[in-house]
Amino acid sequence: MHQDSAKIERLLKTAKGQIDGILKMIDENRDCLEVSSQLSATQSILKKVNIAILTSHLSHCVKETFEHDDETAKNKQIEEFSALLGKLLK
Repeated sequence: MHQDSAKIERLLKTAKGQIDGILKMIDENRDCLEVSSQLSATQSILKKVNIAILTSHLSHCVKETFEHDDETAKNKQIEEFSALLGKLLK
């Protein structure tokens, strides 16, 4: 992880706090729609984290590979990123 690690850590701590809150809501037998709303908010934060991590990966790791490495390494980066995108888009 590079320069965005503080932002990513902050977002993950926020998501953790929300999950703790959701668990408390469930213990308190709160309304299902309220719980669902909090779950959606947590998912949104986790998506932001994933985007930040992938952006960092592209900006640093992939960029460095394409500036300094051979075709095999470049192809490996493309294949790995494509495989990840396939998982994310399912």
